[in-house]
Amino acid sequence: QVQLVESGGGSVQAGGSLRLSCAASGRTFSRYAIAWFRQAPGKGREFRAAISRSGDTTYYADSVKGRFTISRDNAKNTVYLQMDSLKPEDTAVYYCAARSQVLLSPQYDYWGQGTQVTVSS
Repeated sequence: QVQLVESGGGSVQAGGSLRLSCAASGRTFSRYAIAWFRQAPGKGREFRAAISRSGDTTYYADSVKGRFTISRDNAKNTVYLQMDSLKPEDTAVYYCAARSQVLLSPQYDYWGQGTQVTVSS
């Protein structure tokens, strides 16, 4: 089992940057692929990015390619989402999630509580 805690959300102007962190408990963090999803009011959870257990392979939604970068530090039990060139449409609650293999849909076993990202124009 793993527990996830997101941090790093906040309010920025369009064109700005934020770095989200997803800190995990437990000694088995490297056994889990990690993904970031977002959820806007009234909508479902939407895939943003994912990273394999080793960190060798990354996946991105088309709308964030070239703007977001996912990375992980297994020694620190943490995954990061660097978000650059933010747009107002990026506004949402961002969640990290864990499962044994990467999926681009929200069928993940473990979820954090979410962190709010607000981008103003």
